[in-house]
Amino acid sequence: MINQTNVNYGKTRSVIRDIFEYGKLRKAEIGEENVFDFSLGNPSVPSPEEVRTELIKLISETDPVALHGYTSAQGDFSVRKAVADDLNARFKTNFTADSIYMTCGAAASLCITLNALLNAGDEVITFAPFFPEYAVFTANAGGTLKAVECDKNFQPDIEKFAAALTEKTKAVIINSPNNPSGVVYTERVIKSVCAALEKHKKNTGNRIYIISDEPYRELVFGGAYVPFIMNYYSESVVCYSFSKSLSLPGERIGYIAVNNAAEDSKEIYAAVCGAGRALGYVCAPALFQQLIKRVLGKTVDVSVYKMNRDRLCAALTSYGFDVVKPDGAFYLFVKSPGPDANAFAERARAHELLIVPADSFGVKGYVRISYCVSPHTIEKSLPAFKALADEYK
Repeated sequence: MINQTNVNYGKTRSVIRDIFEYGKLRKAEIGEENVFDFSLGNPSVPSPEEVRTELIKLISETDPVALHGYTSAQGDFSVRKAVADDLNARFKTNFTADSIYMTCGAAASLCITLNALLNAGDEVITFAPFFPEYAVFTANAGGTLKAVECDKNFQPDIEKFAAALTEKTKAVIINSPNNPSGVVYTERVIKSVCAALEKHKKNTGNRIYIISDEPYRELVFGGAYVPFIMNYYSESVVCYSFSKSLSLPGERIGYIAVNNAAEDSKEIYAAVCGAGRALGYVCAPALFQQLIKRVLGKTVDVSVYKMNRDRLCAALTSYGFDVVKPDGAFYLFVKSPGPDANAFAERARAHELLIVPADSFGVKGYVRISYCVSPHTIEKSLPAFKALADEYK
């Protein structure tokens, strides 16, 4: 018999992808400008000019055999060293090239890391709301995902977190800035999470790893501070993607960084390399590895996302919606006017507003709005949001 778990995954897309695919069909029917698609976190801000310039140089000036050939399984050494050096300069860490594994984006980073760390029956804790694919990635690695509620401000609830730790807990996934809420976890919260893990280890001898999922690290507003987990907890791994910071989601390029302060760092890195091999995630796209080396430190114009956030927050609040104002990423988390977020999202669809109910994110009664669209789309969508709000008055 064919693997029925994977059959089910293939037959039932994620809610996000399902709405996105509906949007493509709807745009073909009535015109793209008449559909307000806030479903997918697909960056609308162009890549920095340096990306285009360096890409042209690479293609024009580099031997194509060398440029498009295989790299080492874990990535080209010079690229990994450049990433390590960049992280060391920014965060006062001590990475080497052999702390870094180049990947096909954050999804590959997470899948490799979870397969490297987990044994069958292990548990992974994350904080709700969370990216729904965490459950799929964890199950595929033989583990079980367990979600812990956040407080009313969508910061992790430390008491509930500490109570959720058991002898089966192997890892904790942290995602800050958060998808879907846009909330940035405070330094106090990060320190409290780490303290709870240290206390658990002292009491039980159970070593728990933190996996920090960081595709939105650079997308913050108003000087919001994003703690770098390696500076707070030694048993940690960072999963990073350049998809958002450089607007390169379709190119699938990112990395895994293993904290070399971890007691078993070499073992973790070997497991990462082994998991990459077993999953077939070796030799990330060679062209974009070389591009990344040339544009490290560059970031998209975040001010456009801030402008979208401010405009949409102000408008939706004035219409009577309860909005969680985010400090990062490019998502708004909005409370459904009625108890059923799925019903709310369906009513929004009647106004050609494509928004994602948050049930699959582990929180009921909210929807996610991806505002990584053009400012023109934001403005044009506002009458539809106003009409939707009026239906609930």
